[in-house]
Amino acid sequence: MVGFALLAGNGTLRTADIALVGAVIAAGLGYAEGAVLARTLGAWQVICWTLVLALPLLLPIVWQYRPDDLLASPISAVVGFLYVSFFSQFFGYLDWYKGLSLGGIARVGQVQLVQPFLTIVASALLLKESVPLSTLLFALGVIICVAQGKKTQVQAP
Repeated sequence: MVGFALLAGNGTLRTADIALVGAVIAAGLGYAEGAVLARTLGAWQVICWTLVLALPLLLPIVWQYRPDDLLASPISAVVGFLYVSFFSQFFGYLDWYKGLSLGGIARVGQVQLVQPFLTIVASALLLKESVPLSTLLFALGVIICVAQGKKTQVQAP
């Protein structure tokens, strides 16, 4: 990831690159801990507690960026927000944590590494965005690493 950022940034790391590395580390730790907790608490309880614990951090940000007139928001924006909130996030994470707890954090968590590149491919196909060859080559490298990691024997604790 750092190599890709250096290549795309002409040899320099930007603040956003460092923030992205921090986000990846935080997400990885969160997924691992969430999967461990899902084994004992259950996936839906982990998601609900995560939302409760995140609320004090997110509420000021949401308040700052709220529309001036909430009632004037287009219905498509409200429906999109509700979809992302409930289906994409809440129900999606239920399955994700259940899969992590059943299949093993190390093995199943590797699948997440491929998601950004699948998003890039989807943006190229659906939105007609151009994708540089270097991005495709890095994506192929990550996919090969994930495939090799999935073949590796992992001993259960």
